[in-house]
Amino acid sequence: MRTKNRQAGVALLEFALILPFLLLLSIAAIELGRAVWQYNALTKSVRDAARYLSLQTPGTKMTQARNLAVYGNLSGTGTPLAPGLSTSHVPNPTWQTAGSAPVINTVRVTISGYTFTPMLANAFGMPFGTLTYSDVSATMRSYL
Repeated sequence: MRTKNRQAGVALLEFALILPFLLLLSIAAIELGRAVWQYNALTKSVRDAARYLSLQTPGTKMTQARNLAVYGNLSGTGTPLAPGLSTSHVPNPTWQTAGSAPVINTVRVTISGYTFTPMLANAFGMPFGTLTYSDVSATMRSYL
């Protein structure tokens, strides 16, 4: 019986020692998932904007394409697809031609300078840094 009493509470103590590390690991996994999800949302939005512009006359509908890349709609209403994303992150789309026979027209839409901010940016006195994505762009063959 005496050995049973010496072991009482040991599991609770071990759990209390490991709990901070488990919480930190869980928070890091959640933040990594959020960063990947936001990058994926940006990738899809520039792809949609490039697809929209590929059916338009070159040099037109740039404001609508920016709205589509940021808000997910042509009118530019609602909340941005990613927190902190604005139309200033979307420079003017570019149209290019390549080849001679046949000539291939392409349009490119880019989001540049977007910064991911973690939910717990300064939690527990430990600063978790922001992450600035490299340019996210999509190029589509233009119909016209």
